[in-house]
Amino acid sequence: MLFEFLIPKRPVSLQARNRNNLQQWKYFVHNQAAMTYSGILYDDSVNLHLSLAYLYEDSPLDVDNIIKPIQDALVGLIYQDDSVITDVESHRRWLHEPFDITKYSDLLIQGILSKKECVYVRISESKPLESYL
Repeated sequence: MLFEFLIPKRPVSLQARNRNNLQQWKYFVHNQAAMTYSGILYDDSVNLHLSLAYLYEDSPLDVDNIIKPIQDALVGLIYQDDSVITDVESHRRWLHEPFDITKYSDLLIQGILSKKECVYVRISESKPLESYL
């Protein structure tokens, strides 16, 4: 794993009607990541894997519509262009379902125990395709 962070807020969908809310969301995500990321800015010579876990309370957003705004928010901080994201996995789980917290990173456990909507984000180097399929 290269980097992980928690977005302690309900995500905004790419399909949001209010474009200003979407821009504010991207700014918020960028700032949340910047509080803990002090690594290098990756260029197009690396392939990265983006993993998301969206923990929701009620009326969940479509999981595919939260990916792109988060990817975009990290441009200029973690990578020069989001084209370096070659692999994406995104998960949506209800906050009140049972979780075996012995199997998660400390940061994801923090999100689960908060009982508030959030998105856990992890960025790692991509693996060969055969390791995913």
